Amino acid sequence: MEIWKFLVLFCCALFGGLAIFLVKNDKSQLLKLILSFSGAYLFAITVLHLIPDAYSGTDKEEIGIFILIGFLLQIFLEQFSEGVEHGHIHKHHDGHAFPWGIMISLCLHAFLEGMPLAKDQNNELIFGISLHHIPAAFALASILVQNHFKPKGVVLYLIIFAIMAPAGFYFSLSLSNGSISGMEPYFNKVMGIVIGIFLHISTTILFESSADHKINKRKMLAVLLGIGVALTGFFAAGHSH
Repeated sequence: MEIWKFLVLFCCALFGGLAIFLVKNDKSQLLKLILSFSGAYLFAITVLHLIPDAYSGTDKEEIGIFILIGFLLQIFLEQFSEGVEHGHIHKHHDGHAFPWGIMISLCLHAFLEGMPLAKDQNNELIFGISLHHIPAAFALASILVQNHFKPKGVVLYLIIFAIMAPAGFYFSLSLSNGSISGMEPYFNKVMGIVIGIFLHISTTILFESSADHKINKRKMLAVLLGIGVALTGFFAAGHSH
């Protein structure tokens, strides 16, 4: 991974969380717009790139099963993360107890999201994943602050979260080039799981972006912009045929 890609992934997650120390008033509307854009972008990238690539191998008959597994896996993870990956901030955490379920599930989620970056379309995916991690990191930091963690502790756990997507990339790269013995044939199946997670995350963000499923003009513009950016990258990469 080129250093700039690592920095984009890492810094967006880290500084998105550190913003908790700078925001003095409610910025939930801005976060919702970022979520709407990144959700639409991730959905478009999944449909335009990840799904066709996953079905291009010899094991394409089995890919749908692994997409369903990924979808169900994300539902399971959300029982512990409580929707933090959607930018949800919950107020009921108190005391000094560490939210292990949220932290572990969120890190696993980020690790899996980093895995598709080993494929050729990583330049398009990296921005969507990075934007998606901004509100997720902010929500994580908010929960830690509510639990009375000291700033040093908050920064430490944000760094751990920020490093997970790059770690997922390096693991995925090892699978795709066969560096991990015997794992290369399973790469597309792993991508199927990631596709299922992306489909769940992106559609949940879009459906939850407004009450009663009514999207106002600003959010609709954010959604269309996210899809438009993905389409621009798609056609610029020579997929117009």
